[in-house]
Amino acid sequence: AALQPAFNPEHTITAGNASQISDGAAAVLLMSLEKAKELGLKPRARIRAQAVVGTDPMLMLEGPIPGTAAVLKRAGLELSSIDLFEVNEAFASVVLAWQKETGADLAKTNVNGGAIAVGHPLGASGAILMNRLLYELERRDLRYGLETMCCGGGLGTATIIDRVVE
Repeated sequence: AALQPAFNPEHTITAGNASQISDGAAAVLLMSLEKAKELGLKPRARIRAQAVVGTDPMLMLEGPIPGTAAVLKRAGLELSSIDLFEVNEAFASVVLAWQKETGADLAKTNVNGGAIAVGHPLGASGAILMNRLLYELERRDLRYGLETMCCGGGLGTATIIDRVVE
């Protein structure tokens, strides 16, 4: 059965290839190592590198591609060094285009489902993805995770975390 386009009969966005629109909230606690020690907190991960890139806003949803390249360069890492990827995907085509351009292993990408499967609440996606990434790195006893997102208007972000193991 064919799904009808959601917004414009001439377009291709349907309930089957795009995430829902909903509000949400999440939090990530960030601080320096010194502050964590002062407060008696045990760090779980550190930010290895971050990048924000701009792409052509008319070709929406491409930000994760150059964002990934930029953050890997800043971190001094190769794609093969990354153990898990969380790729924001409000639309199914985002991950597919990202994988085609980067060559990343899909078996290490959105391993517990992406936004279409588990949700994409506005205002919370970044924190939710970071938490999912860190918990999965811990569960699998892995080290590096890369989160990348398109932010609308041609922006893309990417962050690499390094799980703290003592």
